[in-house]
Amino acid sequence: MRHRLHPAVSLTAAALLVAAVPGTAEAHPGHGHGRPDRVTVGDRTYIADEQGRATQWRGFNLSDKGHRGTEAFADIHESDLRDMAARGFNLARLAFFWDDLEPTRGHYDRSYLAKMRRILDWADKYHVKVVLDAHQDIYGPHFGARGIPDWATRDDGLPFEPIPNDWFSEYFEPSVQTAFDHLYNDRDLRAAHARMWMTVAASLGHHPALLGYDLMNEPFAKFLEGEDLPTAAARFEATELTEMWNRLADAVRLVDRDSWVFVEPTVIVGLGVPTSLGTIDDPHAGYAPHFYETAMESGADYDPSGPFIPNYVAAIGAYPAQHRMPVIVGEWGGNPTTPNAGRFINDMTAAMNGFADGWTWWQWCRGNGGYCNLNPAGEWRPNTDLLAQPYARAVAGNPLSTGYDPATHTFKLTYTTTESADGPTEITVPRVAYPGGFRVSVDGAKASWDDRGQTVRVSTHGRPGGTYTVTITPR
Repeated sequence: MRHRLHPAVSLTAAALLVAAVPGTAEAHPGHGHGRPDRVTVGDRTYIADEQGRATQWRGFNLSDKGHRGTEAFADIHESDLRDMAARGFNLARLAFFWDDLEPTRGHYDRSYLAKMRRILDWADKYHVKVVLDAHQDIYGPHFGARGIPDWATRDDGLPFEPIPNDWFSEYFEPSVQTAFDHLYNDRDLRAAHARMWMTVAASLGHHPALLGYDLMNEPFAKFLEGEDLPTAAARFEATELTEMWNRLADAVRLVDRDSWVFVEPTVIVGLGVPTSLGTIDDPHAGYAPHFYETAMESGADYDPSGPFIPNYVAAIGAYPAQHRMPVIVGEWGGNPTTPNAGRFINDMTAAMNGFADGWTWWQWCRGNGGYCNLNPAGEWRPNTDLLAQPYARAVAGNPLSTGYDPATHTFKLTYTTTESADGPTEITVPRVAYPGGFRVSVDGAKASWDDRGQTVRVSTHGRPGGTYTVTITPR
């Protein structure tokens, strides 16, 4: 598929950038072995690994909003990646901040890129893949938040009033919405945004731990007079947001042809409203919506009888199915100490098993509050051990169905073998889910398996087209 080159980005600029960024690799080639880069089964599309296997992902967000400059990423350690992998997880969504990367226009902090590379090195050591998330909350530091640099903030002199204990409402301040509008429409800011992503991709795009780029966290927009939230979101998604995703993807492709680019809808999908995003004209584009329960975000407990999950599931599937895009839920989570938190985690993970190839909980951190999954001693907080469920991290064929019953701790995967996939099917079986051990059974001719550590590997020896069902139960 041909990539368009927008006026804000040129091949000459890309060549100059590659020469200027330390540690830069040339745009690396495609797989080169004729294997698919995705596996589509019915309405579901999965990212394929280098052996042509359909992959699934489970993990956490890594974010350090409290440190910046020379202290950036101070709260992220090698032990975080080590412990994440030891608990059976294989994906981290790493938040970085444009205001740290380019504190003054045109001057990129090379030490910041080096710190990002160090985290990628740790991830590679423990076989965890990483999505780099260009994070913003309430635009950036001009409004007392993090994300887009102060020099790239134009609010037309409109006032800004912080709203204590309701930070999301600050998105509706006219000054904040005006800043977003300038970012999307001012030629020089559009070019700067593209150059930022070219810098990141040129420096880190060849790293073996990198899965892809989440191009901008939770994009927001300026409302027009008389618009309500659904109307404004639909207009923005269909126009400025679709254009921005294509423009930023084009910029990435000048220096990195293969890594995935993940695009987000607006947060309106959390209310069960289907996205109005248009086509992302990129062969490696994935869909990365967020999945937050609005009432829980406001401090309420989860209501198992409420309509939130079914409404969300009904709204979320059409867009990625139409565009054959893999789905990784970039953020979800909640207070794990509420009375219904355990039910919340089980219901949410069951829903995502039905429409998403992966997810990352917000967030991996140690503490006694917020959405942290670990207490200060590094142990699971109440209910968060339920996040550690078995999943098929690599399927040598077409996944037909997969599911996990937390009540009986029964995992079941059914798949058909294909010519394009090599290697065994690999299923992660976290120890915390099976403290007494587990049993494996496989229905289907000519199959063998082993269950070493937290991984079950199933090898099939028949011709392509065979159907196999793997069942894992407690011992």
